[in-house]
Amino acid sequence: MNEKQKLIQEMLAMQKKLIAKEQAEGIDSEEFYSTEEGAELAGYQAKYAEMANRLVDIAHEEKGSHR
Repeated sequence: MNEKQKLIQEMLAMQKKLIAKEQAEGIDSEEFYSTEEGAELAGYQAKYAEMANRLVDIAHEEKGSHR
């Protein structure tokens, strides 16, 4: 599996986990943006954004375009 496919799979797994948590317990914005060690969603938003940006970079590399 190449980097692009791995990123997509990991992002989908993260989304499924977030959706399941939200449906079961609800999520407030403080928890979503939390950076506290040990918090279930610690760093979630930042990690997901980093992965999404890398995915965009890969797409541009594939097409030979620039951001």
